[in-house]
Amino acid sequence: MGPPNIVLYTGQSPNGIKISITLEELGLPYTVRTVNMTKNEQKSEWFTETNPNGRIPALTDTFDDGESIRIFESGSIMQYLVNRYDKDYEISFPQGTREYIEMTNWLFFQNAGIGPMQGQANHFVRYAADHIDYAVTRYQTELRRLYDVLDKHLQDKDYLVGNKCTIADIAHWGWITLSRWAGVELSEFPKLKAWEERMLARPAVEKGRHVPDRHHRELLQDPKLMEAFEKRGKAFYRQKEKEAAGTV
Repeated sequence: MGPPNIVLYTGQSPNGIKISITLEELGLPYTVRTVNMTKNEQKSEWFTETNPNGRIPALTDTFDDGESIRIFESGSIMQYLVNRYDKDYEISFPQGTREYIEMTNWLFFQNAGIGPMQGQANHFVRYAADHIDYAVTRYQTELRRLYDVLDKHLQDKDYLVGNKCTIADIAHWGWITLSRWAGVELSEFPKLKAWEERMLARPAVEKGRHVPDRHHRELLQDPKLMEAFEKRGKAFYRQKEKEAAGTV
């Protein structure tokens, strides 16, 4: 197998940094192509050729015969990278083992649970034009329930599976470290908070979280920066709503 020829199409987001952290953990060389979501580049033809769903992240790689492959959906990209490149099982397990199946359970738990619920909580807490108590309560309550599942699972564990960091942990970290943006304080979940800090201490997490630009974790520690970021986000969504309605 020849050397990797990986291009990562990404922006600064919880899903985007899943892939850059995975690549850093594996020590793989990769080229970053930033997708500017404020300019709607994720909907551009050059990007939708790689991900027809028009969402980041996406990744391309080349096989030994020169043929390239496109991979989209963050969980699929993570599985591809470890299945092809993690020969020493640094952040995964051999396929078919109990640990591999358990890792896949938690990977899908994040993709189907934490990500969608926290994304909706983010929107209704920070960006919705009208504050809707029902929506905020619904998504924060479900998010807390999911966090509690993780907190209980981590009572006697340092990581989610096999007592080592895997792609299941990496998938969760980018979302959980930004829990405050959804209006949920991580201090409510002591074991999960300790896990989040344990993950942050990993050099690959520290490096990968700043791809393609500065990560937002520190921003959420400053109320003034949070307020300014929220204001920009609301303006962005108002503009998108006007464009969709044909009023601009």
